[in-house]
Amino acid sequence: MQAGALSAVQAENKVLYGTVGAPNVMEESKMSREYAALTEHFLKAGASFVRPTQVLPERVTLEDTALSVMSDLKSISVVTVRAKTPMEKAHAKMKRYGVRTLLVLDESDKVLGLLTTTDILGEKPMRFLQQMGGTHADILVRDIMTPQRELEVLKFQDVQVSKVGHILATLKAAGRQHAMVVEENENFPQAVRGIFSATQIARQLGVQIQITEVARTFAEIEAALVDISLA
Repeated sequence: MQAGALSAVQAENKVLYGTVGAPNVMEESKMSREYAALTEHFLKAGASFVRPTQVLPERVTLEDTALSVMSDLKSISVVTVRAKTPMEKAHAKMKRYGVRTLLVLDESDKVLGLLTTTDILGEKPMRFLQQMGGTHADILVRDIMTPQRELEVLKFQDVQVSKVGHILATLKAAGRQHAMVVEENENFPQAVRGIFSATQIARQLGVQIQITEVARTFAEIEAALVDISLA
């Protein structure tokens, strides 16, 4: 192409916009005729923001897909906490957001561990105080959380082909009330995708349980499911 000659695209843009990249008078006139500006308003004091929500089925069976009882972090905002946060402040955050688990992150937002209500309300705080002294106000999240090196996780591709019964059996075998699900791709070796909660699963199964030690939780679920099947 000779110097100074316009390409077909440049020529078309010149017709539409005059100088390439700048709307011409015709386009501005068309926009003013067909599109009216919206009415703007002032943001009110105390305005909040909308958070993504995931609507799980109200009732499930052991044969339903495991995804029907998984809190999917692509659909909901995960609630996080820093390792140096006081335990009591973390507990207050759980109550405020209505959750039983908090992901513990470092300053680069990498996962350091998991904190659950069982960690806070169970024996961990007392054991820490017996060893280190002090009061409950001195306990930090890092003192009672389950650290990353001790966290066992499920792979998302396995969860996708599993049922609710498989997840309950997995939690019972591991002696835990919660399980994290990770997905892997070329950009991230592992990324937390979801969380399972025994109490959430029990609620969707229609089982009323008390938040106690892990063994009793699963015993109550099993007993209740037997009663339901016999009803």
